[in-house]
Amino acid sequence: MTHRGLSAREVEASRAEHGENVLTPPPRTPLWKLFLGKFSDPVIRILLIAAFLSLGISFVHGEYYETVGIFCAIFLATGVSFWFEVDAARKFDLLNQVNDDTPVRVIRDGQVREVGKREIVVGDIILLETGDEVPADAELLEAMALQVDESNLTGEPSAFKTIHPEEFRPDATYPGNLVLRGTSVIEGHGVARVVRVGDATEFGRVATQATVQAEENTPLNRQLERLAKLIGVVGFGLAVFTFAALFLKDVFDGHDRFTWGQLGLLGAVFAGLAVASVKMWLPLVYDAFDLAGRPRQMSAGIARRGWFFWLLCGMLVCAGIASLGLFFGVDPLSAQAWIGLDAAGRILNYFMVAVTLIVVAVPEGLPMAVTLALALSIRKMLKSNNLVRKMHACETMGATTVICTDKTGTLTANRMSVEAAHFDFGVPESVVYEGVAVNTTAELNRDDPNQPKALGNPTEGALLLWLDAAGESYAGWRERAEVIARLPFSTRNKYMATLVRSGAEGIDGQTVLYVKGAPEIVLGHCAGLSEAQRTEVEAQLAEYQQQAMRTLGFAYRILPAGDESAKYAHADAEALKALVAEGGLTFAGYTAIMDPVREDVPAAVAECMEAGIAVKIVTGDTPGTAREIGRRIGLWDPASDGPRNEITGVEWEALSDEEALERAAEIKIMSRARPMDKQRLVQLLQRRGEVVAVTGDGTNDAPALNFANVGLSMGSGTSVAREASDITLLDDSFASIATAVMWGRSVYRNIQRFVLFQLTINVAALTIVFLGSLLGFALPLTVTQMLWVNLIMDTFAAGALASLPPDRSEMSHRPRRTTDFIITPVMRRSILWTGFGFVAVLLGLLAWFGHTGGGVTAYELSLFFTVFVLLQFWNMFNAKAYASGRSAFHGLWHDTGFLLVAALIVIGQVVIVSFGGEVFRVVPLSLRDWAIAIGATSAVLWIGEALRLIRSRRRA
Repeated sequence: MTHRGLSAREVEASRAEHGENVLTPPPRTPLWKLFLGKFSDPVIRILLIAAFLSLGISFVHGEYYETVGIFCAIFLATGVSFWFEVDAARKFDLLNQVNDDTPVRVIRDGQVREVGKREIVVGDIILLETGDEVPADAELLEAMALQVDESNLTGEPSAFKTIHPEEFRPDATYPGNLVLRGTSVIEGHGVARVVRVGDATEFGRVATQATVQAEENTPLNRQLERLAKLIGVVGFGLAVFTFAALFLKDVFDGHDRFTWGQLGLLGAVFAGLAVASVKMWLPLVYDAFDLAGRPRQMSAGIARRGWFFWLLCGMLVCAGIASLGLFFGVDPLSAQAWIGLDAAGRILNYFMVAVTLIVVAVPEGLPMAVTLALALSIRKMLKSNNLVRKMHACETMGATTVICTDKTGTLTANRMSVEAAHFDFGVPESVVYEGVAVNTTAELNRDDPNQPKALGNPTEGALLLWLDAAGESYAGWRERAEVIARLPFSTRNKYMATLVRSGAEGIDGQTVLYVKGAPEIVLGHCAGLSEAQRTEVEAQLAEYQQQAMRTLGFAYRILPAGDESAKYAHADAEALKALVAEGGLTFAGYTAIMDPVREDVPAAVAECMEAGIAVKIVTGDTPGTAREIGRRIGLWDPASDGPRNEITGVEWEALSDEEALERAAEIKIMSRARPMDKQRLVQLLQRRGEVVAVTGDGTNDAPALNFANVGLSMGSGTSVAREASDITLLDDSFASIATAVMWGRSVYRNIQRFVLFQLTINVAALTIVFLGSLLGFALPLTVTQMLWVNLIMDTFAAGALASLPPDRSEMSHRPRRTTDFIITPVMRRSILWTGFGFVAVLLGLLAWFGHTGGGVTAYELSLFFTVFVLLQFWNMFNAKAYASGRSAFHGLWHDTGFLLVAALIVIGQVVIVSFGGEVFRVVPLSLRDWAIAIGATSAVLWIGEALRLIRSRRRA
């Protein structure tokens, strides 16, 4: 068939109408926006509010240490998080480079030309040969023994393509006459007309879905949002209560004698302030409803209005209420109608006390603890071949409840191999080896001498690898044999035949016809087998086929010598068909071939399932192959699993959303799945409350990778898959997923430990400030001392608890529910009891000093400060042991990071107390008092150890 192709003018017209053959690159977030994005963290947001409130107090008192400290904590946490993600992105970009200038052969103006892949347009006639990558979606016009590797899109490593509709496979994912961008030709050749280019191709459509912004919030962020709400509600509630209590105390104890007119004007000011700040306090009211399990939706009118609008409304409300005083003889424009400056100063001071309570309630070190825990995990996971691109993915893996995994290249090696070979039918080995070597078009690449790689048809490549493993050189056998004619494999014939002048021992120089193909076809042309032998072979083949293996039969025929053989010297494909049809072949044997399961996968799948994680196979391969792989990895049990546990892509698409939502949990295997099928499964599982991780290496996996809570791509996978993922498994090992889950659960546990540690101190400090404001005494710690406690030491503690190594025992628990709060009931009891215990100790110490109503001496201040720090120090050991079921001393000598930070805290405290002088307002302590303080405060650890021992004995 003659093809003229497009003219130059038609090319330009097509390009103008359909666009260039390029994929729209995924949007890159600018660095400044990536950095600002770190401030969307819920705890960072509440910390910012505390920082600006603290700044207001600083303007009044003229001391800025606390404000500077809070801002340092904010920028330290956001800066570290930003730097680690940028560093991971830089490493990732080295993996992900795409070339759109690959030359492609096309026919234009009746001439064959080479143009860059990006220059291909709709309507172009392209020529495809073995080894070519298909540049765009195209419809075949000619196909000669054409096989295409579609594993990037469907998971199918070898799809036969034809222009004859009767030869189309009914269960194929895409039509048999369609070749798709991103796939590659592994055998044969063809001519095709381009029908779609760029983003319109199936590859482009998948890539576009891979870059859609998924709105699924991470489990950790949801937890931190609840924690931020709790902190905000408690802090704001205590602040309002304290302010009201102090104000009413002055009113009712006669300290301030206000007239009704003054109270009315003061009420006008309070009402105006309440309206002006509605954007600040009203969300906290809704947060309180949410925490109480009775969520309410804020009115759209309130949410839509800006700060300026409410400020103006507040001023109007204040003026309106104040003007009502005119009806009662109160002139709001008269200075005498308002309260005095002394009373106003006291009220302002009460407001500052209330704001201080909010600031004290906020855990400054928490963002840093989360950032350090995730950042340290990123570094350590990289050493175990997990390149984490997005920090949240570390922890989210620990919350994963479902893993949807691709088959080809993820569960399997993506390398066909001979699982069984039966050549025990009396045929000489030399004939078998020669037949395998010459009756194929595959080759072996030996760039790596220890790991030869098959080129061409993967099934034929498996035969060459089998030959190589037997110590036979396929190249040597080919050199000794002279190929006369070849009939390529086709779906119509279902066999391949090659006519050679043999070089094998015993038949050297003779003309031999070698045939391989579907066993039932090959056996039908063979003679010399008894019925018993045929029955035995057919039974064994049926068993292999039940296991989803590809079976091949081998036969040969020695053609007559002498003058008779001369007529075969110029034989063609049709002559070979006639020779095979004559029959009389000698059956040589048969093989069973499949893409083997990776060695480490069954154990990794078992570990995930034991950890309470459901595993689902989603593949473009056939149902039989998918089931067999499922059986081999321990996922599919033929005795208990049935039709409800498997589905095809076509059946899945036919289900309504309600039916699919109900069915999603039961599915173990989805076969013949298309890219959007996998994405739909992921989104419906998420609607059921599951946290979904998706693994895959092909472009077909990209949409699901993008929409999953965690997307895990393979290092050897396509650039589109890697771009859509959160973690790249550099070693392509499914076993790394179980390791990532263990890391994720350990990271979350370490964050919980820091929350336990931090909130215990916050409860203690908040309670003392609250009681002090009501009873008339202040926490005897200076601003610089609080800076050391709240920022530096908390950061050290964050580093200590974040550096704890992952614990394999975490895999014995089921995944936490997405509705679980980060503060468990056990943590809540520990925080409250320990925090109130610290309050009792610290108030007792103040009482012992005898200065609850006034100041303390510099020495007593130093001792109080040291006790306050040491209580936290020993409690850090209790936090380390939380939820481990073991002593705080377990594995302590191996936790070098924890020990180093613990030592730094003690050394830092000693240095500050000994040499801090006027900056920290401290004086050196005697060795005796140091010993007493350390020994007495260590009771915190020993009480914790006793409680852990009692609990462990009860469990035993």
